Amino acid sequence: MSTVNASEALMRGVEKGIPLGLMREFLAAQEVRMVPFDDELAVSAALLRPSTKRAGLSFADRACIATAIRLNATVVTADRIWADLDLPCPVELIR
Repeated sequence: MSTVNASEALMRGVEKGIPLGLMREFLAAQEVRMVPFDDELAVSAALLRPSTKRAGLSFADRACIATAIRLNATVVTADRIWADLDLPCPVELIR
């Protein structure tokens, strides 16, 4: 998980009143690997903008996809529109 996406997930939890410590413990228990969002990922996410703009993907969405591309991983999302995009990584819908 990109550190950008970890920050977003933690923010959503805080908004819902979930204690930050509990959320961090959950991520640790799930052995979620935090991938620092570096300059190369910043460029990769920026380059995804033209091909994802029509679908309305956010910066955090593009950070997630750029991280999956770097790691040769599957991107996991609940956003069905991602499956319709021609992304250079597999997409797994969770609902």
